[in-house]
This record gives sequence, C-alpha cells and structure tokens, in this order.
Amino acid sequence: MTSSHTFEPILRRIAAEIESMAERGRPADYIPALAVYDPRRFGMAVAELDGTVYGVGDWREPFSTQSISKVFTLALDLAREGDTLWKHVSREPSGNPFNSLVQLEYENGIPRNPFINAGALVVTDRLHTLTGYAAGTLLEFLRAESGNAALAINDGVAASESAHGDRNAALGHFMASYGNIENPVAVLLDQYFRQCSIEASCADLALATGFLARHGIRADGTRLLTQSQAKQVNAIMLTCGTYDAAGDFAYRVGLPGKSGVGGGIIAVVPGCCTLCVWGPGLDERGNSVVGVAALDRFTTLTGLSVF
Repeated sequence: MTSSHTFEPILRRIAAEIESMAERGRPADYIPALAVYDPRRFGMAVAELDGTVYGVGDWREPFSTQSISKVFTLALDLAREGDTLWKHVSREPSGNPFNSLVQLEYENGIPRNPFINAGALVVTDRLHTLTGYAAGTLLEFLRAESGNAALAINDGVAASESAHGDRNAALGHFMASYGNIENPVAVLLDQYFRQCSIEASCADLALATGFLARHGIRADGTRLLTQSQAKQVNAIMLTCGTYDAAGDFAYRVGLPGKSGVGGGIIAVVPGCCTLCVWGPGLDERGNSVVGVAALDRFTTLTGLSVF
C-alpha cells in the first residue's frame, strides 16, 4: 500500500511515460462534437477519501463525461428504489458492443447490465420517473460531490448526439415494446443525451466518485448507498464498466472502472482513493488508450488493487 504523499511523484512519472506513447487511438468521430479533440491531450487526478486531490497534465480541463455518467445515475436510482431496479436490468457482462441490439431480442427487452446503452437507458428512464428530471438530478449530484457549481451540460454535444442517435432510439423503442420503458421514448432520449453531455474535469470526476471509495458515504458525510450497494456498484464497474473489454481491463488495471467515449475513465480503490484519467484517443472498443495505460501503471507502481 502506498501513502498519500507519494501520489504526486507517481503521477508525474506516469505522465512522463504517457508522453512517450506513440499509439494513442482516435477520438469518437461518430459523435462529431467529440471528433475535434486532440488525442495527445492527457490528464490524471487522484482524490483521497477526505477530498484532497492531486493531478497532472490536463487534469483541470473539462471534457464530455459520456458513459461515465452511467455510474452516477445507477447509484442515484439504486439509492431510491433499491433492488426493484434489478427486475428491469441484469448485472451480467454483455460480451457485445455497448450499443448492440442483439441480446435484447432473445432476453425479452431486459438489458444485460446498466452500463451498455440499453441498460443505461432503462436506469435513466427509472430515475426520470422517480425525480421528474434525471439529467438535472445527476448534474446537481455531480456539482455537490465535486464542489464545482460551474459543472454544466454542453448543449452542442447533446444536440450532436441527438442528431446521430438512431441506434439509441431503436433500443428505447424496442424496450418500450416489452413494457420496460415508462416515459415517452423522445423524453427519455433527451434526458439520456443531456446526461451524457455533462462536462467535467478529471479532478471533478475523481472527487465525485469518492462515495464509492467511502462505501456509500457522500462528501458531506451523509449516506447515499448502503455499504452493500456501494459494493454492488463497484462490482458491476469491474465486470461491465469498460464495454466488451472489461476482462482485459480487470487483468491490466485490477480496479473497478468506468470509461466513456469522451476519453475519460474513473476508477475506485475502495477504502483508499478514486481516480480519473482523460485521453481522447480511443481503442477499437471505445476505451481511452492512454487512460488504460496510465491506470495500469498506477496500480503497478502503487500496489493498489482489489486483487
């Protein structure tokens, strides 16, 4: 185990190693608003349980959270309805791309897990029913946990996603045909695209994820999740959080993590700290090339892992 004062030199060492990486992947060009990012950008932050945060590179630069947001909507819904959620979405790795329609057909409209797009749509739908404004509830939570009241939804990114969102619309309508969506699909899609278009920095997201390292306790000391629920969210992150590369991510990094096609990845060391890395260049499965490499080096250099 490493002590907190060693985080800064470790981050500097990782940044120097990342700087020499030649292969950095490509930004998510199927969302035009994300295609403009330079794959050479890199940021990394570590937040301790008390809110002390360390960073390197572009760690204060806001980026599009995209699927990272799914962790927080899952936690917010789970806090409100508990195990009732699991009647509507499963908890198993999919083994298919994040936007696949295939499994929904033979699993009767019940998505395989909350982090593929179909599952995230179900969670957002249920949170919207419970709160009346899923995207706003999420934004309020992220502002409170990060301490950054300036966090906002990028309307341009949301519009870009909406204009290229036919596959998500198909997923929504297909699940609605099985009675697994409660809100009008158009309303759900608007909430989902807005949720994914929240912009935050590595520092913001590392801090906002802290409740999962504190076993369900929020930054203000109140409890969001039971200890068991926090364990469940971390477990689903480990097995399903990096699309169909979750096995390789667990092998290389050894931490619960969740990636987004904006190039960010959050990770949790329960009882110790949380991390966020950002590098816009993605591999063929939608995960940040330098982000995975940086987290791999972090767990190797510190010995901090769940294994």
